[in-house]
Amino acid sequence: MKVLMRNGSFNPDGSTNAGLEIMAEAFAGEGVESEIVTVGGKPIADCIACGKCAEMKRCVFANDGVNEFAEKAKTADGFVFGTPVYYAHPSGRILSFLDRLFFSSRLANGYENLRHKPGAAVVVARRAGTSASYDVLNKYFGISQMFNIGSTYWNEFHAMTKDDVPEDGEGVQTLRNLARNMVYVMKCLKAGREAGILPPTAKEEALTNFVRR
Repeated sequence: MKVLMRNGSFNPDGSTNAGLEIMAEAFAGEGVESEIVTVGGKPIADCIACGKCAEMKRCVFANDGVNEFAEKAKTADGFVFGTPVYYAHPSGRILSFLDRLFFSSRLANGYENLRHKPGAAVVVARRAGTSASYDVLNKYFGISQMFNIGSTYWNEFHAMTKDDVPEDGEGVQTLRNLARNMVYVMKCLKAGREAGILPPTAKEEALTNFVRR
């Protein structure tokens, strides 16, 4: 089994990555492989809802790592999306990335690479804004038939730099418990499939764009 993690910070070696590394260690302790993919410092284009992904089966608007991640997602069993908190909100980079990843996945294959897999949001801040940022990232899981994984506290920790991360004892424990919970769910899903318990097939999508009285 493998967990694919996305570092939504431009900094590949900052506090967000330090938190994901703690989870990577916990995954390894459970015999699960993980990979951290960093957004990086290059621009991430916003989704313009051109709809070309329905025809081309991939995002063709920009080539900035979205398609590469979507390809990796095919063989991933779980996902973690991490972000620093900027003005009580996730980084613009992670939101642009997730908008295009999820929108293109929906139109290209009905969330085939993501649905019925566990996902977790992880946020880090110096002080405030974590719960608001956590809420924003969780919305992506709720619309794509993913399973939202929680921990013994909201999936957050507090730090200014990566060196501060170990000082937040509760945050570190939250990350470790989160990783263990995700492994448990992945194992349950695998056991279910092996026992012939398959995920339900969603009914044909109905889009209601307004309400009539």
